[in-house]
Amino acid sequence: MRRFWLLFAQATTVAVAVLFVVSTFRPEWLPARPARLALVQQAAPGGAVVPASSSYHDAVRRATPSVVNIFTSKEVRARRHSFLDDPAFRRNFGDALLPEEARRVSSLGSGVIVSPAGYVLTNHHVVEAADEIEVALADGRKLLAKVVGADPETDLAVLRLDAENLPAITFGSSDALRVGDVVLAIGNPFGVGQTVTSGIVSALGRTGLGINTFENFIQTDAAINPGNSGGALITTAGHLVGINTAILSGTGGSMGVGFATPVSTAKTVLDQIVRTGAVTRGWIGAELAEVTAPVAESFGLGDTRGALIAGVLRGGPAEKGGVLSGDVIVEVNGRPVADPPALLNAVAALAPGSAARLGLRRQGKDVMAEVVVGRRPKPPARPE
Repeated sequence: MRRFWLLFAQATTVAVAVLFVVSTFRPEWLPARPARLALVQQAAPGGAVVPASSSYHDAVRRATPSVVNIFTSKEVRARRHSFLDDPAFRRNFGDALLPEEARRVSSLGSGVIVSPAGYVLTNHHVVEAADEIEVALADGRKLLAKVVGADPETDLAVLRLDAENLPAITFGSSDALRVGDVVLAIGNPFGVGQTVTSGIVSALGRTGLGINTFENFIQTDAAINPGNSGGALITTAGHLVGINTAILSGTGGSMGVGFATPVSTAKTVLDQIVRTGAVTRGWIGAELAEVTAPVAESFGLGDTRGALIAGVLRGGPAEKGGVLSGDVIVEVNGRPVADPPALLNAVAALAPGSAARLGLRRQGKDVMAEVVVGRRPKPPARPE
């Protein structure tokens, strides 16, 4: 038996040695084993499935034909010399010696083709007061554009090109974005030509910045510079999720804090402008204020949710519906209101002429008021 085990051990040792030599120097002699590879795929915003990749070339290739460069010009009139505005000079010589000199001022921005029929989304401030708008397409063509309509309160505008079968971008879902998702910004920074930068979604639902009346910004650290305004913010699937709008900067260039208007807002504005040439919003004629902790304590509210009515317009919808200064609106048609921007957005979404039930807190009691929603007045034009 001992001799048998000795022979077995020697044979096993020789066999292992042979296997090691063959697997090292002649692995092709060994039978092949089936490979097993685990793949991780992520559902991208907009429903596309995008495999992990070290390059965003495919997303850029899909989206860049739809992003355009916009060049605007307008005529401004100004006096040639500043000393002519001196009151003593004008008192002695009058206004006859104050001729105005006309000159043309140019600016640039970006835009996104959203329809093969030639509709382009951009920022209102890119084309505001322009008397000539030229759009340069990615294929080299340059076309004149007309403003179909604009919405200064979201800083969006819709242009129309006299062309057909244009490469329209694919819309994604800004509601599906998450903080940390990778996004790409496409535009024409400083007029150097179409440029792509990458970053992540830094925050969602940014409000209270004082940029627009209606704010719900996507914040990103993808570089956005002058000239990028109106350009596309896309996902790694190449789908549009935002219109690049503004930056916070102490230098005028990107410092990693950029803001884009969500495509959900842009689509609403786009649809109304294409259908009617303007954006119509609901309005109740009330001045709103934040419910701070001291205000909540003095009013006996228990928390700071809601929007404080600081004043009501005489004869406006709120006054007619029985809303009083000092009331706190906590819900609209059964939906909670967190703060003044939330109330502003909720009311704006209501159709003028419709009835809205407002949940109020008044002197520590819950009160309901029914208001007939009015049409929000147009904002005054900004002086040039």
